[in-house]
Amino acid sequence: MEANPYESSALLEQYLVFHYAPDEWQFPYDFSAGDAAGFPEKCVSAGLDLAGIGDKERALDLGCAVGRSTFELARHFKEVIGIDFSQAFVDAANLLKQDGRCQATLREEGDRVRSIEVQVDSSIQRDRVSFERGDAQTLRSDLGSFDAVIACNLICRLADPKALLKRLPGLVRPGGQLFLTTPFTWLEAYTPRENWLGSGEENSFSALQAELEPEFSLDATFDLPFLIREHARKFQYGVAQASRWARR
Repeated sequence: MEANPYESSALLEQYLVFHYAPDEWQFPYDFSAGDAAGFPEKCVSAGLDLAGIGDKERALDLGCAVGRSTFELARHFKEVIGIDFSQAFVDAANLLKQDGRCQATLREEGDRVRSIEVQVDSSIQRDRVSFERGDAQTLRSDLGSFDAVIACNLICRLADPKALLKRLPGLVRPGGQLFLTTPFTWLEAYTPRENWLGSGEENSFSALQAELEPEFSLDATFDLPFLIREHARKFQYGVAQASRWARR
């Protein structure tokens, strides 16, 4: 018989806060659920200072998942590469590139689902985009450099985040922009504890800044909420730490 998860100390602490903590401790943000919609699109429209990028030749979307941010980048850049570790995600993104649409399943509750069609905005030039499977920690050496690189909610899903951070200066052209988001949800299932950014009194963003600042200057930082639907009455709600950086 499996151990009862409700006997764990982590869930005990969560439920003490759930039942007794003041509202401002439980949710210290001014966002509503609706504000968290459209996260992949906002990673481009709010994440990059598009007016501040001169040549919009090439952009890179690391951890692109099924490609919405990659397609959004194609509104502004002539060539966009999306890379993800999941072959299933890359296959779905390529189907959307080919057909402009695909079928998806919307879960309502239990086994009750309905089929919907999702599509790429018809105004986007899909031929500007390419997708490939790759590991953000060991990217191929011939990717070249880019006017903009985004990596949204990726850092805390890598076994060795610093491997990516060390590669970023070689990917972003001088004067180019880097946009990162992460909720800093460190889990040993993804990242060994010794590779978590920040330790002791140092928070994760300070550690991230220390890794990037020799080659990048911090341009902006803000909170960016995101919402992932599980079923009609259950959602994953997160607030990512967003930061935009200029390549020196």
